Amino acid sequence: QVQLVESGGGLVQAGDSLRLSCAASGRTFGAIGMGWFRQAPGKEREFVAAISYTGISTYAADSVKGRFTISRDYAKNTVYLQMNSLKPEDTAVYYCAARKPGEVGGRPTLPSTYSYWGQGTQVTVSS
Repeated sequence: QVQLVESGGGLVQAGDSLRLSCAASGRTFGAIGMGWFRQAPGKEREFVAAISYTGISTYAADSVKGRFTISRDYAKNTVYLQMNSLKPEDTAVYYCAARKPGEVGGRPTLPSTYSYWGQGTQVTVSS
């Protein structure tokens, strides 16, 4: 079982930056692929970014490429989402997700690829 706790959300203005953190429990963080998704009111949950368990491969949605960066710190069992040049359309609840330890393959952009989810953190960007 992997428990995830997100933090770092808040209310910012367009053009500002935020860094979201996701702390994972357990001793298997180094073997877990991680992802960030978001869900705006009335919309489906959508992929934002993902990182392989090695940290070598990263993926980002077209809507955030060049603005958002995913990274991970193995010593802290934490994955980050650095969000720059925020736009009002980035407003959503952001969720951290984790795959089963040791699991590889599949599509990191799909919610069904992930087995564990955090509770979410609200990001609101005002214009």
